Amino acid sequence: MLAPTGTVFRDCTDCPEMVVLPAGRFWMGSPAREVGRESREGPQREVSVPQPFAVSRYLITAAEYRVFLVATGHRDPGYCWILHDHDGAGTLEWFEITSNSKLELLQGSERHPVTCVNWHDALQFTAWMSRRTGYSYRLLTEAEWEYAARAATQTRFWWGSSQSDQCLHANGADISGRSGFDWDVAHCRDGFVRTNPVDHFPPNGFSLHDMACNVKQWVMDCFRETFAQAPTIASQSVQLPQCRRRVLRGGSWADEPSGLRLAIRDQDLPDARSDNIGFRIARSSGGDRR
Repeated sequence: MLAPTGTVFRDCTDCPEMVVLPAGRFWMGSPAREVGRESREGPQREVSVPQPFAVSRYLITAAEYRVFLVATGHRDPGYCWILHDHDGAGTLEWFEITSNSKLELLQGSERHPVTCVNWHDALQFTAWMSRRTGYSYRLLTEAEWEYAARAATQTRFWWGSSQSDQCLHANGADISGRSGFDWDVAHCRDGFVRTNPVDHFPPNGFSLHDMACNVKQWVMDCFRETFAQAPTIASQSVQLPQCRRRVLRGGSWADEPSGLRLAIRDQDLPDARSDNIGFRIARSSGGDRR
């Protein structure tokens, strides 16, 4: 069984730290009058979390992912889309880089979140964690992610409803050397041009760090344009016979302030890799070893 609510634990010496979240209920999505709201964030509905579950305290780091790569020999095509001023013109654009080894992409960023991982990579990581520990690890469902991110709040951001304090709480697009952004940025400096160490910013009310910033996060669900007919039990994910796109939750270092809202939803092809996408993991309450 899981430890008491609020407990921080590891299932092995170099496993990710996990935090036990309580059972509960919450309103998922954004109200119609929320500033920056998008239609895909509704209709707002009440969702129940019938049992406690554990969530990784931090985004999965490059160091943790490297252990997985070495232990399993997992390989990928070695490409990634990155946002960069590649022609020196002062405008950031997406372009594709290639690499013979994922290890090269991770060098020098041990405590930063792993990036350039697709949905399948993240799923393989959770399967390896399950084999390694004997417990059932997985990606969060979309509803579990929002429950964990909100931590009993209903505000736009986890720290409140004003974006003026963004740089004290989160890594998003701001004026920290980011003259290349051609979209809105926060008028402050968080000190990071790209990702930040996963323990840099303060945690939310559930002791979870970077839930809605730093990098976007893969979750289990297939993407649907609205929450119409979506599950009202948090542990249930949306799965479709033909699942072309998976859900991404949270904002990233490249997102404008409204993109760090707790209700923001995004999606991409499950094979997509970019330098502003990562993931975190969950462990179910059925905690007996398999």
